[in-house]
Parts: sequence; C-alpha cells; structure tokens
Amino acid sequence: MKENALNRRKFFSILGAGSAALATKPLSIFGSAPVSLSDKPATNIADAAKVARTEWSMPGKFPGKVVQIKNARSVVNGDPVEQEAYRMIEKAMLELTGKTDLGEAWRTFVSPGERIGLKVNPVAGKLLSTSHAVTQSVIKQLEASGIERKNILIWDRRDMELKDVGFTPENYPGISIKGTECQDEKGSFYDADGKLYGERNIDKDWYYWADVEGEYDSETLPYMVNGGKYSYFSKIVTREVDKIINIPILKNAGASITNAMKNLAYGSITNTGRLHAQLWNETSAEVCAFAPLRDKVVLNICDGLKGCFNGGPGANPQFICNYHTILVASDPVALDRVGYDIVAEMRVAKGIQKAPTPEVLKFLDQSAALGLGIADKSSINLNIIELG
Repeated sequence: MKENALNRRKFFSILGAGSAALATKPLSIFGSAPVSLSDKPATNIADAAKVARTEWSMPGKFPGKVVQIKNARSVVNGDPVEQEAYRMIEKAMLELTGKTDLGEAWRTFVSPGERIGLKVNPVAGKLLSTSHAVTQSVIKQLEASGIERKNILIWDRRDMELKDVGFTPENYPGISIKGTECQDEKGSFYDADGKLYGERNIDKDWYYWADVEGEYDSETLPYMVNGGKYSYFSKIVTREVDKIINIPILKNAGASITNAMKNLAYGSITNTGRLHAQLWNETSAEVCAFAPLRDKVVLNICDGLKGCFNGGPGANPQFICNYHTILVASDPVALDRVGYDIVAEMRVAKGIQKAPTPEVLKFLDQSAALGLGIADKSSINLNIIELG
C-alpha cells in the first residue's frame, strides 16, 4: 500500500474539520444501546458507569486541590531549565500531599513494581511540546521513589510525533516510548499484508461510541486507525500501564483551554477527527469517565513553563509565551479550571479578548457532573507558591 505523507498543516486542518469514517461494528464488553439525552449526537457514556469506581478514580486523592508553582528562572533564552523544573515539581508534590519526604509524596500515587505511563503532548511539534525539562524531572523523581526505568512508558497517540520532538531511546535510555499510531522504518503505516500497524495497538473491548461519522480518504485514515462511529481505546491505557501521570501543556483552544482533560481524552482513543466539530466538549469529558482513564490517571502535572495563548492546539511562534508555571493536582478538572484563568489572563493582556469567558468551559461542567473533579472555582483549593 502506498506510503502516507500527511503534513502537519493538513493534519491540523483535518482535525478542525472533524472528518469522519467508515462504520465498524465490533464485539464489546458493553452492550447497552446508546441513548441521546440532548440535541447532541448520542454517545455511549452510560456504559462508563457500569464499571465500579476504585480508590484511585478521578478526582483522586485530593479533590479540588491544585498547587501552582511560579518560577521566573524556569525558562532561560526560550529553553526550559531542568534544574528549576525539578525544584518546582518537588515543591508541588510536597505541598499537594502534605509530606516532608519527596519519595513518600510520590508513593502516595505510585508504588514500586507498578507500570507507570507518562502521557506527554508532542502534537504541536518542536515549537511547543511537553518539555524534556519537566519529563526528565518526573522520571528522576519516580526513580528516587522506587519506580524502575523499565517500568516507565512515555506515550501519546502518534509514535512519529514523539520521535520528532525528541522522545527517543537515545534521550531516554531504559524508558519505553510508544505511540498508538505508528510507522515502520520505511515510514509506512501498513505491513506487508496492507494492515495498519496501529490496529495492533487498539483494544476493541473498550470504545467511545458517538453517532457521528463521515469518510476518511486514504491519506487521512492511517492517522485515525479506524473510521465509523467507534473510537477505540489504546491498549496502552487498557492493558500496558497500571497508573498514568498526565503531563499536558498550558495551551488555549480558541477562547477555551486544551490541557489535562483533552490531553487524556483525545490522546487515548482513535478516530477523533469526527468528534471535534460536534462533540468537542462531550468527548473531552466523557472519554475520561471510562475506567482505563478514570481509574488510572492518578496525577496531573501541567507543564506551563512555556505555553500559548492563541492558535492552540497547534503552535504559532507569535503566540508562544513563558508562563513560568507548573500546576500539580490529582484532580484534572480543578487543574484545568485554574489553567484556564492563567491563559485567559494572558489573552486579555495581549488584546485577544476583552475579558475572561469561563462560560466556554462546558467540558469542565460536564466532567464535574460525571464525578471526575471540581469545576466550581469557588470550591477549588488553590495554593500558589513563588520560588525565589
């Protein structure tokens, strides 16, 4: 089959268009008929509640609590500084957990022997990826808490994007690195039998169904793995990790924000192009309500050293800024609500909009209704610390 050569510009235009695909009808552990509760397309969100919650389920150990660490020295000449990122995460972990020992703070969330997935975000390329300063700091602190490198997996949807921004074995020796959608050494998405490599990495027992579909062309389909009305969860989240640490970037999505919830939802399932136009908010909330994310994402570390205030989720140099900030929370909803205020403040300062518009955060209200976290700003316990 012909090799795929979809460039980044076209890829982002496809995401924005919300293109869809050919229908499939897999067997599944879920059997109920989806029911529409609004004028939005129906989804199978009711199936998420069929799996009982656990002690680790969102919003985690510290509902509504967010620690924000500011550090003016965290970015120098446009480059995040690992030593400062380490200090910021260390301080945040101690403040979040109330521990005095860093190893104990980390062991509040993870235990030696567990397989830990680090969900990074390389989608905007080298201009604005989850920084190596933050990622390396997280790994070093995990190791210090008893997690072996062989049990750490850096992951996202696309293997090629991970490599493009430097998540490689050379930079992370002993760490596994994997994308659900992948290519061979020749750059092809297909094996000799014409089957997508990415199909090996999806779990058809776990899916997000939505009554939206369209058609993908042969160039686009490899980036979605499958078409139709089903979005399958990656085996990375269903089978290959025990706990997930979410490391998003502080970015805007129009007047809204793309951070913890969207990084998880859109990064963990296939066939997402169709969901952007009609179900952006619902997807960001509902996918996280399914057990592979709801019960495994124990910690969220927002990389706000650098971010963007306009043009997200892609990266335009004129809109990239230094927030000099790291946010840490077990509650991804509360973390996103705090992150929104930071981005909105910058948008107002830059003249993009006249005032914050928190009414755009429908996905956070929906997430709260699903029991995933605290969206009400007045109920969030925000601890702001500025390092000298």
